[in-house]
Parts: sequence; C-alpha cells; structure tokens
Amino acid sequence: MIKIGMVIGDRYEVLEKIGTGGMSDVYKAKDHKLNRLVAVKVLKQEFSENENFVSKFRVEAQSTAGLMHPNIVNVYDVGDEDGVNYIVMELVDGITLKKYIEKKSRLSVKEAVSIAIQVAMGLEAAHNNNIIHRDIKPQNIMISKEGKVKVTDFGIAKAATSNTITSNVMGSVHYTSPEQARGGYSDAKSDIYSLGITLFEMLTGRVPFNGDTTVAIAIKHIQEDLPTPADYNDEIPISVEKIVLKCCQKSPDRRYQNAAELIADLKKSLITPDKDFVSLVDPDEEGATRVASEEEVSSVKNGNGRLSDTEQMRLKDEVMRDYDDDDRYDDRDRERRRKRREYDEDDDFYEYDRNRDRDRYRRPNPPSDGRIEKLTVVMAIVLAVLIGFMGLMLVGKKLGLFGSSEAGSEASSAADVTASTESTTVEDSADGIIIPDVSGKSYAEAVATLNEKGFKVEKGEDASSTLAKDTVSYTNPAAGNRAQSGSTISVFVSTGANATSSSSTAAVSTAKADGQVTVPNVIGKTSEEAVIMLVEAGLTAGTVVETSNEDPNLTGLICAQSIAYGTSVSEGTTINMELSTGPASVTYSYVSDISAPTEGENYTAGLSVHVTLVTSDGTTLLNTTTSDFPIQMNSKGITSPTGTLTFVYTATSPTTTNPDTGETTGGETKEITVTRAVTFTQEN
Repeated sequence: MIKIGMVIGDRYEVLEKIGTGGMSDVYKAKDHKLNRLVAVKVLKQEFSENENFVSKFRVEAQSTAGLMHPNIVNVYDVGDEDGVNYIVMELVDGITLKKYIEKKSRLSVKEAVSIAIQVAMGLEAAHNNNIIHRDIKPQNIMISKEGKVKVTDFGIAKAATSNTITSNVMGSVHYTSPEQARGGYSDAKSDIYSLGITLFEMLTGRVPFNGDTTVAIAIKHIQEDLPTPADYNDEIPISVEKIVLKCCQKSPDRRYQNAAELIADLKKSLITPDKDFVSLVDPDEEGATRVASEEEVSSVKNGNGRLSDTEQMRLKDEVMRDYDDDDRYDDRDRERRRKRREYDEDDDFYEYDRNRDRDRYRRPNPPSDGRIEKLTVVMAIVLAVLIGFMGLMLVGKKLGLFGSSEAGSEASSAADVTASTESTTVEDSADGIIIPDVSGKSYAEAVATLNEKGFKVEKGEDASSTLAKDTVSYTNPAAGNRAQSGSTISVFVSTGANATSSSSTAAVSTAKADGQVTVPNVIGKTSEEAVIMLVEAGLTAGTVVETSNEDPNLTGLICAQSIAYGTSVSEGTTINMELSTGPASVTYSYVSDISAPTEGENYTAGLSVHVTLVTSDGTTLLNTTTSDFPIQMNSKGITSPTGTLTFVYTATSPTTTNPDTGETTGGETKEITVTRAVTFTQEN
C-alpha cells in the first residue's frame, strides 16, 4: 500500500496523490538521487497479484522507455518492490486537454490546430519506432503551464513488428476507430482517426458520436457518417474541416497514411486556412473514377464514330458511382453555404463555392425531350384510369351496389366507438402502469421490458425456484398490479439450486428454414465483440445490463444471453445480454459526527484545522479545512472496512512567568498532527 512520505526503490519519496485511473494511481514524488520531481504510476493493489495485469502494466514502460521526444511524456524507470509495481515518468506541471476543453468550452481554430500538430509530432516519433498508442484521447494529452503539449499513457500501446497489428484492445469508445470497435487490426492510421476525433472536440466542444451505452457509440463509429464540425462551429475554415473529415474516414486507406502527411496539412492550414487543398479522394482510386478526356474518347471510338457499348457502360457506371460517393459531401457543402450566408457576406467566399461547384464531377445528363414526352403520355393515361375508377365507385354507391352511404356512416361511427373504447384500456392511467409479466424470461430481457415501461429495476435471488439459473421467477410488486412510472420493481431470478432437468434444458434447433439464423455464443466476449457477432449473424443486439456474477473470469465480459446459443430464430431477433461486474462485493458506510481534536496538544476551540479521512485502500472521503466541529459525515459504498482521520493545526503553547525572576516561558508556535483510527459499518 502506498502512503504519503514512504520511499520507493530507495530513491522516490511519495509526496501526494495527483491522479487515478482504471488500473493505476499516479503520485507526485521526489527523486532524491537526481534531486528532481517525478510522477510515479503505481499498479492498484487489486491487480498486483494478476500476472496478466502486471504484464500489461510493464508493457507500457517497455513500449515508451526508448522514446525521447519533447511531445511525449518520458519514462525514466520501472520496478517492483514488496508487491508494488511502478513506473517513474516525467512530471508535467499542467492539466489534461480534456479539462482544458471543458474550461474553455471550445478552442480557437489556431489553438486547436497548434495542439494537434504537437500531438501528431509525438505520434510520428512513436510510429517511427513501430509503437502504436491505441488510446489517443484528450484525457491522455497533457498541456504544461508553458503551453507544451505531451502525449502520455501508452498503457495499451504495443510494439508493431509489421505495418499492422491485431488486438482485441479497445480504447475509450468516444475516440475509437471503426477497426478497433470491430476488434480488428490497429495501426498508425487508427491513432490518426482518434486524433481527428480529438481535433473535432477541440473545435466544437463536443464529441461527434454519443449514446446511452458504449456499444451504441461503437456502432456509430462503424456505421454512421461523421457530422461535419462546421455544423457546430461556423468559424471553422474549409481546410481544417476537411482535415478532420480525412482523419476520420471509415476506411483507413482513405485517411492520412502517416502522421507526417497530417502535420504538413495542419501547418498549411495555419498559413492558408481558407484554401481548399485537402484531398478527400482515395489515392488508389484517383484514376479509376473520372470522366474520360477528349483524347481518351477518340482512342476508344469504334468505326461508326461512337463509343463501344462496353466502354459506354463502364464510363456510366464509374461516373454514377463517383456521383453517389460525392453526394453526402454536396449535401454538407450546401448546408454549410446556407449557414455561412447567414453570417458572412464576403464575396470571396461565394466565389470559392462557385469554383468548388464547377470542380465537381459531371452529373448524368437530364432525360431528353423525347423521353419527357413519353413520360408525360404515360402519366396522363394512368391519371385517366384513376379518374374513371373513382367515377365507377360513385355510380355504384348511388345504385346501392356497395351499400348505402348511411351504412357506411354507421360503420364509421362503430369504428370510432371501438377506437374510443380501446383507448380507455391503455396501460397508463392515473393509478399507474400495469406491471408486465416477465416470469420465465432472462434477467436482461426483464430489465429491457420493465425499463421500456418506465420502471427501475433491482435484482434479487430466489433459491427455492425450480427454473434454470438466472431465469426470472417472479417480481415484487407482482405482474398485473399497477405502479407509477419511475418506481422500482424487484426482479427475483432463480439461483438454479433446485432447477429440474426439464427447465434447465433449452430447446435447441439446428434447422435453418428460410429467414432463420442460429444464435451464436457470446458468453465470455466483450460487449463490443458480442455486438459484432450478433450483427454478423443477422441478429439485433438488444439491451446490455450490468450484473454481478460469481465467476471472476467473466468480469467485464458477457455472462448471459437472453436466447441460448445454437437456437434457431428469425432473422433480426433481438438478443439481450448481461455484462458481469464481477462477484458481489462487500461495501461499508460511515455515518458519524467527527468531533474536534481535543486530545491534541494545545488545541483550543476556534482553531483552523485541516481534516482528512482516507480509507485503507487509499480513497479520500474527506479533505477540508474548518474551525467548526462536529463535522457531519454520511458516506456509503466504501470499499474497505477501515480508515484514518488526520487533523493538522497550528497551536501556540501557553506562556508562564516566574514571579521571582520575571522570566516568561512558553509561547512557541508549532504544527500539531492528531490521528484517529476509524472502523466503517458493513452495508447489507
């Protein structure tokens, strides 16, 4: 356990905790051997005994130890001592780019581009050493007080032995590339995509894709077009806008192929921001989809002076394909021009747009006058037939062939009454919403069904149920009762202890009729991998619910699916899933009034006291300075059973005067520290 004041590796004195992450904590420390301040990243206690985590932790140091670049946080040392695994790094006095964006809402174009250049320069150095970062995001970019930008946290970086590397590691979902979201290969162009998303956020103050779950966001990276940043900030020039779009192309081949190309365009945008110099065309297809020149037309003409049928079809297909590919950029250009006209009356801008439109690929010719004539005749005939049919219907009604108009009126009235009657039987009413019956469903299905009705859900266990494990046996309140929207429904699932063979056996069919697909096994997969597997199988990924699971090997992975794998279902069927948060953990609470440190030397009421309460696992529950006691505490969900209260105050000793000599003693001022051991109460 790391404590303030302890010395690691016989040289690094821990001064204070300055950050925390999923796997590690970061401390400010003093290197007594070189007399400098450093940052020490320490693997958390719960991961220290897991060789897999320790190995990943060491990979970070090994990946970056050889990198020395002004835009990369340098690694100085790595080691382990008494079970404490640590990395010693350069200490950057500043804040993360994420906090900087939050502080300023959004950055100016010049500032955003300047930061992007420095990040790209750091990535270029890493890529030249065959190291891919894989988790580029504002949280992993530091800005020093001097304005220096440094990339940090190569925690999931990996040395590349070829141009591409395969991994299931996925960085933060808001910035992850489509190939990472699919669990596929990652290379330098994956880092460029993530930097493009980061530049988007710097310019607009928001990320391009958001959603309720990580899976939903990952799917958007794979399927949805990136919104143009100019939709959120009209001050973004065309060059910077297209740099972002090129960085964030779905296909890696359409992005910048290396950091050097990106740096060149970013620097050019600082000099000529309104010049349209960024090419969004795939270089491999640059010559494949274009309109033939006059010389090319002449060379392929046949004897009768016309293009051959094969050549005509090829050119038409290529022009139409290119026209389709360019459509969404045309739509964005039109929308951007419309917005710009509201704010910018600059003639040069409109001249630029006209030039840009002229440079677009040619569109297919409109239909000839002869085709228009034929189309007009056909439409006239169709219209005449419709009018004649309507006339026959009217005559038939008059003659009573289709029933009287009164009968039609009565039928209409009856339908209205039926609709009115049905409208009074809807589930929602002043008394609440009817609780649906979810018995027999999986917990994930039950949560999805109840959430859809507006209910909250808490999980309970039914040890007496004969149903298969994790199958819902009943709810409280019971199905059929009414409850208000937003209220909590307790869902009790079978523990499987008394499950009968008939109830635990899933009906599995391997037959594949038309429109039928087989459900894949997604248990043991990450949520991202599971979604991809279901989509590829022709199914729909439904709700992913977090739940505890006693198997520690499934922590962070899918532990249950609503329909058993191997089952034959209709294409498009929704599969809900449960994501394990690990075995149920014990938590503690602390509800108490903290009294003044009267046991301390020379303490008097009214003194200013700095009070901290830190749990045994290093979590700070209280950090305040006050002269008012008692301090009321009400903390829940504490993950360790004990803690330490520390009081620090400055006091002056009382003075005394010797009546015989007149000498006065005392009156010394010094800092006093008082500590108390605290035991927390276990929560049910």
